[in-house]
Amino acid sequence: MPGASPPDLTLFLDILLKLEALEIPYVVIGGFAATMYGITRATYDIDIVVKMAEEHIEALAEAYPLPRYYADPYRMKNATKIGSSFNIIDTARGEKADLFPLSMDSRYRPAFENRVRRVVDLRDVEPFSVWTARPQDVIIGKLMARNEGCSERHLSDIFEIIRLLELEYC
Repeated sequence: MPGASPPDLTLFLDILLKLEALEIPYVVIGGFAATMYGITRATYDIDIVVKMAEEHIEALAEAYPLPRYYADPYRMKNATKIGSSFNIIDTARGEKADLFPLSMDSRYRPAFENRVRRVVDLRDVEPFSVWTARPQDVIIGKLMARNEGCSERHLSDIFEIIRLLELEYC
């Protein structure tokens, strides 16, 4: 997208804070969750499993209005009903977050049910806690993603998580 700013974490952090404020149950999974455990690879992608009721859908859509954002309440309702993902997109910056209804895939349930609070502590941002998948659930998710897409990135993330956990617990 010509003239767009380089991606940063602004949209992702805002969505996490909004989910907290709206009391929408969620868990961060994937590469962003892996960074919570010390993975050093930069990721400009956030995957969030959400458990949304009707009132959550309307409130979340209202929090991200057009024309700057794309957060279609009809798409959210339909995705929740049929079990598919939906996005929140910052059209000004060209950034997006992928949200997966808990109903989409039963394999997300353990990560959701066993989620833990982790502190996001970044420069120029007041530290705050978010719901994150446990390291073992991030590893399982990375194995699932590896089987679906065959990316070597997932294997290197798994190795780094295990290495960091070994340093932390041994």
